[in-house]
Amino acid sequence: MREIRVSSTLTVYHDGQFWVGVFERVEEGRLSACRVVFGAEPSAEEIQQLVCKRWAKLRFTEFIEHDGAPKVATNPKRRQREAARELERRGPSTKAQQALSEAREAAALERKADSRERREQERQERFEKRQEKRKRKRRGR
Repeated sequence: MREIRVSSTLTVYHDGQFWVGVFERVEEGRLSACRVVFGAEPSAEEIQQLVCKRWAKLRFTEFIEHDGAPKVATNPKRRQREAARELERRGPSTKAQQALSEAREAAALERKADSRERREQERQERFEKRQEKRKRKRRGR
């Protein structure tokens, strides 16, 4: 039987203006991330609702290679202390930030391509209208 390891972490931090949550999902050595903006400081109930009810609707980035192995579950108080220590030390994962950045860049490129295509199509339609108008004028209509 093949064993699959899945690990998810949520890092909530204040970015100077808003409270932001970064979900990191490590699955079979690959990492994907999702960024959620809370606005005001989220309560524990809001975070629990987000994780339990809206997890399926979160839009994670494409998977990227990740070399860190997920940690084995330990005492919950120890995990909480470790999480607090790690947050003080580094904030959200740079891998997660990289994945979010790549997703943002891909979306921007897609938007540019769509707008370029739409602009070209409008230009072609205007050209065809001009041509049709010239033909009608020439025919005396």
